[in-house]
Amino acid sequence: MTPERPEGAGMAVPGSAGLSRPGLRGREAELERLRALVEAVRDGEGGAIALLLGEPGIGKTVLLQETVSIARAHGFVVSHGRAEELHELAPLASLASGLLHGDPPLLSGTDFADLAGHHDQRIWLVERLAQLIEERSAGTPVLIAVDDVQWADPLSRFALSVMPARLLSSPVLWLLTGRNDPELYGQGPRPTTLPLRPLSDTALTELGRDVLGGDVPTKVAELLDGAGGNPFLAAEMLTGIAASGADAPEPPERLVLGVRDRLADLRPDTLHFLRIGSVLGRAFSLADAAALCGRPASGLSAEVDEAIAAALLHDEGERLLFRHDLLRQAVYADLAPSVRRALHREAASRLVAAGRSSTDAVPHLLKSAEPGDQEAIGLLGTAATDVSAVMPDLAADLAVRALELVPPHAPMVFDVGERAIVALTRAGRYTQARDTGDTLLARQPPLDVFARLQSALGDTLWHLDDVHELTRRSTPALAAVTDPTIRARLTARQALARSRGRDLGAARETGERALAEAERSDDREARVLALWGLGEIALNAGDCAAAVEHHTALSVFDTAFLPEEAVARIHMDDFDTARRLLRTAGDAPLRPAMLIWAQGTLNMGLGRLDDADADLVTAERLEADLHVPGNLVNIRVNRGLLAMLRGDREAAREHLDVVRAAVAERPNTGNHATHQYFEAVVADADGDHAAAAELVRSVQRDHPFLRWRLLRPHVVQAVRIALRGGDRNLAEDLAAQTVEHATRNPGVPTAQGAAAHASALANADHGLLERSVRILRTGPRPLPLAAASADLGRALLTAGDPAATLALTRAHDIYAQAGADAEADRVRADLERATSRSGRRTGSLMPRPAQGWDALTASERKVARLIAAGHTNRSAAEALVVSPHTVNTHLASIFRKLSVRSRVHLARIALAEGDTAPATGG
Repeated sequence: MTPERPEGAGMAVPGSAGLSRPGLRGREAELERLRALVEAVRDGEGGAIALLLGEPGIGKTVLLQETVSIARAHGFVVSHGRAEELHELAPLASLASGLLHGDPPLLSGTDFADLAGHHDQRIWLVERLAQLIEERSAGTPVLIAVDDVQWADPLSRFALSVMPARLLSSPVLWLLTGRNDPELYGQGPRPTTLPLRPLSDTALTELGRDVLGGDVPTKVAELLDGAGGNPFLAAEMLTGIAASGADAPEPPERLVLGVRDRLADLRPDTLHFLRIGSVLGRAFSLADAAALCGRPASGLSAEVDEAIAAALLHDEGERLLFRHDLLRQAVYADLAPSVRRALHREAASRLVAAGRSSTDAVPHLLKSAEPGDQEAIGLLGTAATDVSAVMPDLAADLAVRALELVPPHAPMVFDVGERAIVALTRAGRYTQARDTGDTLLARQPPLDVFARLQSALGDTLWHLDDVHELTRRSTPALAAVTDPTIRARLTARQALARSRGRDLGAARETGERALAEAERSDDREARVLALWGLGEIALNAGDCAAAVEHHTALSVFDTAFLPEEAVARIHMDDFDTARRLLRTAGDAPLRPAMLIWAQGTLNMGLGRLDDADADLVTAERLEADLHVPGNLVNIRVNRGLLAMLRGDREAAREHLDVVRAAVAERPNTGNHATHQYFEAVVADADGDHAAAAELVRSVQRDHPFLRWRLLRPHVVQAVRIALRGGDRNLAEDLAAQTVEHATRNPGVPTAQGAAAHASALANADHGLLERSVRILRTGPRPLPLAAASADLGRALLTAGDPAATLALTRAHDIYAQAGADAEADRVRADLERATSRSGRRTGSLMPRPAQGWDALTASERKVARLIAAGHTNRSAAEALVVSPHTVNTHLASIFRKLSVRSRVHLARIALAEGDTAPATGG
């Protein structure tokens, strides 16, 4: 990459094809591919990503700048930002550097302030940012360019990994440069990766002509070989040649690198100023450099002028900028390591003294702090706290570094260590958190400190699914603790652990004691844990009313637990309240994946299988975005069971493979139960009824089947599997459990109807089948009603009762409307037998195709109509009363089924189909 120079003949006009201009020699092919991407996005082909990769000085930035010019010539709104090495702790700094400073800016200051107000909610923040960009791109294509992405802050990296998929259908081109592939991409467009190779001899010769203004002498060409095809290094050498000639007896050192010789010509004060600047980063403020120089900023004008005249610095107005990072690195490399360390440490102190945030000072501390540096330990801890919500991995790294700086026998090691355990746990680094805690415990801390560390480790062990170890550790900690707050937390952790045990009565007593202790100590964390534990215990015990009571109290106290209240109400068949709760979760839910899971649970209960599957896909994607797949097994089991209802055994087996891998990686009894039941359903469908029955028996080896609340809606199917496997005792045991569950929940129609249905199958009692149907018709769940109606219809058909047709018709229609095609087909076969006796015939269901407009589900058609009519994802979500995340999932499915990539193409297809009916929520 060459420095800025007057451009002569051969310059191409931005936006037009032609010869490359000076600074772009040898990059014609890459430039044409970038031009084609710009034109494709402009022409409505959907979003795209381009990635320019290569070593420093290879020409990435100049290609990026040329693409920016081409995009502007094509009418794009441009965001051109740059990541900086020492700004990795500033959330969203890398993206914000461009979003706020375009002409016009892509985002207003008000928009960005709104985002900053929710910096602790990564998913919401990125979704909102995507909405703003989507709205801006509705009438104008957008280019978002980020230079040096290898230094992007973690929140910007997260946004760059999520937003291209979110904005796939919008005319947004992402252009990133980096030294290595940052592997940011999730489910977005496949990136166009352009690795920049060294320039050819021909390109270097053209570059030489540009700089020297004529033919390149043989001796100069030989010297250019030393640049290794790097255009920036070649340009530096040519600059030296232009200044002093190539025929000098001993060519100056700048013919090889050029930089040190240029520095040697500077005044000592200017050289010192540049060295200070190199410590502060590629871009730095004059005020910060002046503070480190110990001089007023006004007294450095001569140094600044000389550095600019030497083509080392560029004045951006607000900041000074090394013209290339290679120049900064050359200056920085001339500093002795001890001097660098001292300057970084002094920079940190002066930034703090000037009132700057810990995130400004900490990058310097990471390069300079030594063991025992208490100021550094404190600042690292503060910075970890500041970024923990939005950049948990970085927070964990900072907390661990703070701990490393504490001398082993210093009293503060336990406080700093406790914060490291908490930070590592929040980042999902559970094994490291446990190991850190065990190292601290091995130092035999005082008893109260021992209890406090065990309390912190309780959260770690819960996430590791090691409830036995949690119980084992908390018992001696409770015996040692004197702090009432820590006692309340430890007791609440024990209650949570015991919620997964056999003695739920004892667990309930522990939870009630924990809640009383939490209220006495007035500790928020303990109270949340106690209420959560009591709610879990009640759900596991099958006491749905108590679960609603505790989870309602919890969500009132902490709205992050609203999804738990919704799920508890779904178990009570209180679908109306659950729906209202989910709709009032607010614009910025704290746990969006769990909220979508609750919505999926509701849609499954309502028999909306397509919508439930979309919700489950969305919940899994959100968990994957955050790298916390804690609910993956439950999501995939439910998706697999939905696939079985539809008759898609291939998809069910794909889900089963994912479940097997997840359970092998993180085994626990709950995952074992749901996994084994899913295996039983697949084995039963394959005709291996004995193996299926054995798998159902394995579910009960640790706990009764009804103990697993995810499996309660499937208990009737489990009874059928037991009967087909020849195990009547198992069927009767399962039926008895449903009766006991119904006794605990007298006001829940599904519980009552399932008990009658299971008992009817186990005892071949037609009267109980009729009772089951009557009860389930008063409830909100159509699929259990369809199952009971189908069994009743078959029983009546066998008895020759003409009422069989009515029962079978009801079952068939419910299954067909829900999209449970496999079940509908089975009932239709029975219905044809019944109607053939009366002379009537039934029609058959046409399977939904895999591709094309007819492949879309009802909800996907609603979304497609709205998007085709010009709605954004956000406004479509508002019209349908669903989450924007769910709309994103529907759009991805729509585009896949229609084989399109943009909203323009979707609108054309919708218009051609004539499908313009209004789309609203229901």
